[in-house]
Amino acid sequence: MLFSTKDTGPVADAVKQHWVDTRLPAGLRPYARLARWERPIGWWLLLWPCWWSAALAAIAAGNGWPNPWHLVLFFVGAVAMRGAGCTYNDLLDVDIDARVERTRSRPIPAGQVTKNQARIFLIVQALIGLLVLLQFNTFSIVLGLASLLPVAIYPFMKRITNWPQLFLGFAFSWGALMGWAAVFGSLSPAPVLLYFGGICWTIGYDTIYAHQDKDDDALVGVRSTARLFGNRTKPALIALYGCATVLFSLAAAFADAGPLAFAGILAGVGHLGWQVIVLDIDDGDQCLKLFRSNGTYGWILFAGFVTDALVGVGL
Repeated sequence: MLFSTKDTGPVADAVKQHWVDTRLPAGLRPYARLARWERPIGWWLLLWPCWWSAALAAIAAGNGWPNPWHLVLFFVGAVAMRGAGCTYNDLLDVDIDARVERTRSRPIPAGQVTKNQARIFLIVQALIGLLVLLQFNTFSIVLGLASLLPVAIYPFMKRITNWPQLFLGFAFSWGALMGWAAVFGSLSPAPVLLYFGGICWTIGYDTIYAHQDKDDDALVGVRSTARLFGNRTKPALIALYGCATVLFSLAAAFADAGPLAFAGILAGVGHLGWQVIVLDIDDGDQCLKLFRSNGTYGWILFAGFVTDALVGVGL
């Protein structure tokens, strides 16, 4: 049976009074929590490299707007695959999650769903992602299937390396390749540079996120860049966000972007700089808020790229 028969309440760090907890039938709520539907920042962070890449491809192709159908497909795919990734991660990490204060209320360790129910839900979400992928050209389909490798290995990295955030970056930035490939059926320096910039950005924002759990992580033996950087987190973020900005600028240059694209990147620097300045690594609530603010950063870059595309065709 797929439907859950037990609802013990929302996850500890979830958005309060979300529609998942107020409008969904009780039997569906644990699955929505398993997919993190009440925390949309996750799929936004997965989606932004896709949309940035689609916008840069529009600039390079001389189009006034990213392909709207592609944007919709990337949105659906990001929601489905982020949910599938979270479900997969929770299945592997159930013993760790049960020992960490912030995560022990997640659906599997809390007993809201069984492991078999979670596996069925994982398959359903993966099939939706596959259906989305099949709408693209052959090159994009093969490229998308290749993304399963970093997705598969990421959950194991926290056990063997201090850099699990790097491997998250490999997976979460893959869309930087996909948006371009969906338009041109190939890759070029622009999406590759965007991909590596996305990796640096991901390490930065997920380091902030990981500071919420650093004490519990130390007790259970989970590694992270938050623990690695420690009190040197701010200089590390400056380096990571600086590298991301340089790589994003190079990607825009290779896509033959105009000044408005670079203005968006510059405005994004202001947002990232604000994160670094105000960050208190010992304030878990603030770390979560700053992590979520990267959704705003995504909008800033996307707005700059899209505006540049529009102006580039004289609209």
